[in-house]
Amino acid sequence: MEPSLLSAIFILTTMGLLLGYGLGMAAKYLRVEKDPLVDDIEALLPGTNCGQCGLPGCASAAQALAAREAPVTLCPPGGKLLAQQLADTLDITVDLSAMGEEVPAFAVIDPDQCNGCTRCYKVCATDAIMGANRQIHTVFTEACNGCGKCVEVCPTQGLILVPEAPSLRRWHWPKPKSA
Repeated sequence: MEPSLLSAIFILTTMGLLLGYGLGMAAKYLRVEKDPLVDDIEALLPGTNCGQCGLPGCASAAQALAAREAPVTLCPPGGKLLAQQLADTLDITVDLSAMGEEVPAFAVIDPDQCNGCTRCYKVCATDAIMGANRQIHTVFTEACNGCGKCVEVCPTQGLILVPEAPSLRRWHWPKPKSA
């Protein structure tokens, strides 16, 4: 090999090692510590980043909850169970009587009304809507979290939220009514 090629390999290898070492040291000494409470709260949240709480995603909702800037009832998909778990995590008491029992719902597209504008496709946070421009779209019910954003942006009112019918996979025994 030529000496210039060997010196280029040596210089690049040395630069790579020095820069790698520098980045490793920077990651070690300039690390930003996260609040462990935020991580615990974020683990409880659904993680779909649907925006139904009014915040951009579950990470920002967890930060708002940890800072006590948002109520524990902020997540509609989580329902009463999540609100109670969040209250237990934050060591606060919460009155859940005002929270209604929401039935899980999913979006359904009426093929006669769909004009293929792709507005619903663009706002879906969970990629539950499939389709292309000027073609009829479809909704994958397993991925739909029922946030309703697609219903709001549909110009032809071709989308509706339908309550989920009980099935063997999702059925649960109803809680007994207290006397």
